[in-house]
This record gives sequence, C-alpha cells and structure tokens, in this order.
Amino acid sequence: LRQPERQVLDTLIAGGVARSRSDALAWCVRLVQRHTDDWLTELRESLEHVQRVRAQGPDAGTGDTHDEER
Repeated sequence: LRQPERQVLDTLIAGGVARSRSDALAWCVRLVQRHTDDWLTELRESLEHVQRVRAQGPDAGTGDTHDEER
C-alpha cells in the first residue's frame, strides 16, 4: 500500500475502529463488499429497465439488427 492508503488504515486504528492495519484493511474490505452488493443490485435493475425500454423502441419486433452491429 502507498502512504495515503496506510494513512487511512492508521486513522481507523486511531479512531478505535480497528486494532491493527490488518484489522483496518479487513474492515475496509467488508465495507466495500457491503456497498458493492447494493451497487451491483442497482446496476442490474437499471440494465433490466434499459432492456424493457429498448424492447418498446421503434425497432422493437422489426428484426432490424443494424443498431446491434454498430
């Protein structure tokens, strides 16, 4: 890790969030994982919405594949 990342870990230690850099790093990984799950769920929902909108578009059901080839 570079200095800025180590400073983040040291701040978590100083704040009582973690007892060591290893603990602080594990805490960060859990935090990112928790928010990543939320983000991925939101992304999947957005993609489903885009697919529904595309299906209703002007080329829906025409068999026209020109846009897909571009």
